[in-house]
Amino acid sequence: MRTLAFQMPDRGGGPTGPRIRVGRPSRRARTLLMTLGVLAVLGMAFVMFAGFWTEWLWYRSVKYSSVFTTTLWTKIGLFFVFGLLMAAAVGFNIWLAHRLRPPLSAMSMEQQSLDRYRMGIAPYKRWLLLGITALVGLIAGASASSQWRTWLMWVNGVPFHQKDPQFHLDVAFYAFDLPWYRFLLGFGFAATVLSLIAAALTHYLYGGLRITSPGARATAAATGHLSVLLGVFVTLKAVAYWLDRYGLAVKSSDFKATGNWTGLRYVDANAYLPAKTILFCIAAICAVLFFATLWRRTWQLPVIGFGLMVLSAILIGGLYPAIVQKFQVQPNEQAKEAPYVEKNLKATREAYGIDDAQVTEYGGTSSTKDKTKLRDDADATASIRLLDPNIVSPTFQQLQQMKNYYAFPTNLDVDRYNKDGKDQDTVIGLRELNLAGIPKQNWINDHFRYTHGFGVVAAKGTSADANGQPEFTESDLPSRGDLPTYEQRIYYGEKTNTYSIVGGPQKEIDYSDDSGEKTTSYRGKSGVSLSSPINRAAYAVAFNEPQILYSGAIGEGSRILYNRTPKDRVEAVAPWLTIDGDAYPAVVDGRIQWIVDAYTTTNGYPYASRTTLGDTTADSLTAGNTQRAVMAQQNQVNYIRNSVKATVDAYTGEVKLYQWDTQDPVLKTWMKAFPGTVKAKSDISASLMAHLRYPQDLFKVQRELLTRYHVKDAQTFLSGSEVWQVPDDPTNKSGDAVPPYYLSMKMPDQTSQAFSLTTTFTPNGRDNLSAFMTVDSEAGTSDYGKIRVLKLPTSTTVDGPKQVQSQFNSEQDIAESIRLLKGGDSDIEYGNLLTVPLDGGLLYVEPVYVRGGGLKYPLLRKVLVTYGGNTAFEDTLDQALNKVFGAQDSTATPPDTGTTNPPPSGNPTVQQALQDAQKAFDAGQEALKKPDWEAYAQAQKDLEAALKRAEDAQVKAGKTGGSGGSAPSAAPSGSPSSSPSSSPSASGGG
Repeated sequence: MRTLAFQMPDRGGGPTGPRIRVGRPSRRARTLLMTLGVLAVLGMAFVMFAGFWTEWLWYRSVKYSSVFTTTLWTKIGLFFVFGLLMAAAVGFNIWLAHRLRPPLSAMSMEQQSLDRYRMGIAPYKRWLLLGITALVGLIAGASASSQWRTWLMWVNGVPFHQKDPQFHLDVAFYAFDLPWYRFLLGFGFAATVLSLIAAALTHYLYGGLRITSPGARATAAATGHLSVLLGVFVTLKAVAYWLDRYGLAVKSSDFKATGNWTGLRYVDANAYLPAKTILFCIAAICAVLFFATLWRRTWQLPVIGFGLMVLSAILIGGLYPAIVQKFQVQPNEQAKEAPYVEKNLKATREAYGIDDAQVTEYGGTSSTKDKTKLRDDADATASIRLLDPNIVSPTFQQLQQMKNYYAFPTNLDVDRYNKDGKDQDTVIGLRELNLAGIPKQNWINDHFRYTHGFGVVAAKGTSADANGQPEFTESDLPSRGDLPTYEQRIYYGEKTNTYSIVGGPQKEIDYSDDSGEKTTSYRGKSGVSLSSPINRAAYAVAFNEPQILYSGAIGEGSRILYNRTPKDRVEAVAPWLTIDGDAYPAVVDGRIQWIVDAYTTTNGYPYASRTTLGDTTADSLTAGNTQRAVMAQQNQVNYIRNSVKATVDAYTGEVKLYQWDTQDPVLKTWMKAFPGTVKAKSDISASLMAHLRYPQDLFKVQRELLTRYHVKDAQTFLSGSEVWQVPDDPTNKSGDAVPPYYLSMKMPDQTSQAFSLTTTFTPNGRDNLSAFMTVDSEAGTSDYGKIRVLKLPTSTTVDGPKQVQSQFNSEQDIAESIRLLKGGDSDIEYGNLLTVPLDGGLLYVEPVYVRGGGLKYPLLRKVLVTYGGNTAFEDTLDQALNKVFGAQDSTATPPDTGTTNPPPSGNPTVQQALQDAQKAFDAGQEALKKPDWEAYAQAQKDLEAALKRAEDAQVKAGKTGGSGGSAPSAAPSGSPSSSPSSSPSASGGG
């Protein structure tokens, strides 16, 4: 065995000490090290393979493998093409610089120092060249592969058939072509700069460039080589100047008059645009001078040309536009900018789909004196939704959770279901799986036994029962009610964030009833089969769970379900879409379907102002529930369309994409890139169409734009006098914007109610109302998507939401009633403050919930209503409307006394019934003070029964010809109503 010997001098500098021999590792040790190294490499390779393989299996399981392959091959193609181009460019210039090295001559001190490096790298020149080129190629290829969306949009782009007003090019050039050209330009700059640096270092190392040596600083060969590279750089700069001209149409800038601005302004069109053209010409001439150095062998002219280009960029590209802005624009800004503002107004309204918004003047006050007509119109104008889906989730949880391992989302959803031939606004939620509530958490329970939720729970949106609880139209476990038979198991939902393994030997908990737990086994074809050992090993690595590889709970038929939230599934199969923050469930054709709205966007629409989706769609709901936030929150866009409606089956996880906007060129482009992934709009069934609605996030983007872009006159826009703002949520102390509300209502120009999405506006910096906005959300109708804005006069003030809420809180009677409702440890929660245009005025309705005592959930106890300065705070909506308008609904059927004479007052039965009613009312008030909700509910029932007895006694006395006289009071002292119809169980609920 060879040994390595060396001597160590002793500390005293005497003779050398004994030799120390260090042996090489034994053959067994070397074999072990090599084996470990190979195993480590294989382990890392398998980890990479597992990630790739599991992703491929998932896409194949959802039948969107074409999305995976198209994306993968596009990334691979871009990686290799641009990686090789970069490696070739840098490698060729290093090789050429080495080839052009001068013969060695008399060595200067500088060359003697460099000679050590030349000698050191001489044996490794080829490997060093390969290493450098491979490194830059890998980096460039990875960067290029991330541009797969840009490439696919460029190669598949379809025209918009709309031209920009400055260059008269199709919008597709800015949306699809310009981003790709800019990428190519950036890649060219990077390749040129890296090649220039690598060539210069090589020339210096081998003597082609000298810094301190006597004589010429550069050889003729080095001069020619570097001048060509500089010429390429300046040529690319000329191309950049030319593209910058078109970039002005999509350039963002701060504009004092309007804030965020996109497109050309006066200074851009009259200073920057000609400056870019001049700089293009100068750069082109400068590039020719650099190329001419190949023959002239002198740097004099190129350096002069380059200096002229830099000076021109400062003077023409910077100083001249500043002078134009200072001395031409600022003295008369509105007149100069008005033509460009008009272009921005038109483009922005088109890009966000608000160009057809119908703005109508609205008085804000009613002139009708007929109170009965107003009262009737209130019922006909809107189906007031009293059940707030953002408050009653704890109530659903308390009454319908059934088991701790079920849960409802924080915010429920609003939908429509047909009942007796009429659409009924419904608050709906799914009883989803809640792993945190599992009695005993372990791997088997978490992933094998507790795998799914169970059933829909739905309630009328317009009423509550006598106890203030929702009137459920679908409830219990298994769920039963008004809905037709449907598959109730929920394997895919908003709260399902972990994987489950189903269909194998291990049985799943289905649900529990009085007879005990029921078990089931998944029969769907969803998920990925684990029958293959390779699949099991891949998922064991991917999920970092080795038990998947060897667990006996996995066997024949076992399938793994993951990526189970609706938004995640849609985003995965369509990564080119932006997903709405609110996926909502609907029962369609015997299945629970999650409906997901998806958007196509671009930030390349000329002249259209940009917006940041995360900021624009934020409100008081997203602040408390990040799941409601829109995907790709930081995306800046200036064009958006709700082009796709997607569904996710809650049992099978099947994802379907439907083309919704058939005119959207961005969607058409992606459909060309991913053929067969999006179904035609005609494939949407009538039963699914009945549950589609206008998406909230798009509405929030549009309402934010309409705060400024509701005006069409440039002068008014520039003055800022008509700027609105979305008010803060008056029922929430977070200071965030009020969310939009779904409501079935009719606007003044409509003849019948339509399911709508509504919001309000206030003037900038003030709290009074400036406008009310709705969009028709009835999918499948001709008016779907029509935006209506009622603009209130600026000469008078109409109370806005914050002022109305303040009015509610400041009225002495209401404040005292609220104080009594709060009692000792109760809390008041205000529901959605709904605004309804009614006969020239505005009707505000707000449900009031009480959460207190031993109860952990809110109950609807009161309804606040205001109209025309009249305010009511009553137990039911009907009572409140009656009080506000001073009239009863004419459609209500009055009690039939059987005679035109007033009922007798001396009937002992009547008197006794009224005394009982008074006692029941007093008992109810006492129960409210404690509060004791069970006692209050019983008192309300006793009150209703007593009033019914009094009414029956009066009718009987009238039919038997009882004595005349004035009618006795039909309600106890202080009672809010005089008939059974005013009890909390009446229509309108409370």
